[in-house]
Amino acid sequence: MEHLKYPIGKIDLPKEITSELINQWVKIIEEFPVKLDKLTSNLTTEQLDTPYRDGGWTVRQVVHHCADSHHNSYTRFKWALTEDAPIIKAYYEDRWAELFDTKNAPIELSIAYLKALHNKWVYLLKGLKDNDLSTYFIHPEGNKKVTLKENIGIYAWHCNHHYAHIENLAIRKNWL
Repeated sequence: MEHLKYPIGKIDLPKEITSELINQWVKIIEEFPVKLDKLTSNLTTEQLDTPYRDGGWTVRQVVHHCADSHHNSYTRFKWALTEDAPIIKAYYEDRWAELFDTKNAPIELSIAYLKALHNKWVYLLKGLKDNDLSTYFIHPEGNKKVTLKENIGIYAWHCNHHYAHIENLAIRKNWL
């Protein structure tokens, strides 16, 4: 069950985050929407409404969750760059996943949004300087300080994590 929940493992950021690593992470974020679109574009309604694991979200919910989560992350970057150590607003992703739009809307809405959002986000990320990457926000859960360079790694992992949920399901069900 743990492998189905965390198909690429839990996030484990290195203590030293190099510019090479940041560039690799930004590339993952940049490529994610197109990869996700290719992976999901031929899925049927029934397949989109299949949970990736028992008790997990459907493929449709995962796609919409990515759009919601990445939207929130982009906003957190902007806050950290324009405010002094802002305390960010956490959100209940499990409740968002149960909303009507997340459970029923065509995934094309979130795919198109992810493409636009990631283009804008990556443009921002590629323009950040070293001192920008060290700015941070405070996550209210545990009052944890998260630097922008750490958050780039978190969201590269997030892209790969949810991509693997869908890809592994598609492989198990022989959809590919």
